[in-house]
Amino acid sequence: MQICARQNKGKEEIMTQSTVELASLAAKLSPSERLQLVETILATLDKPDPEIAAAWANEAEDRLAAYKRGEILAVSEAEVFGDLDDRQ
Repeated sequence: MQICARQNKGKEEIMTQSTVELASLAAKLSPSERLQLVETILATLDKPDPEIAAAWANEAEDRLAAYKRGEILAVSEAEVFGDLDDRQ
């Protein structure tokens, strides 16, 4: 595996030859194709934990049900952010 160094905005980056070749090919894509490529790559890096996603879904459903039963009240965005601003 060959390692390459290149300058990017004044910083040296170390990249494998494969990465350099991929970057060169990606630069030739249309903007929409580059966006699709970026989204595909990001999707491989940021995989949600199914247990956490399920827990948040259950929490949201529980809160909505409690709201509909009148057990909790909604708070406006202005109130929430106003309270936060007051604390700072």
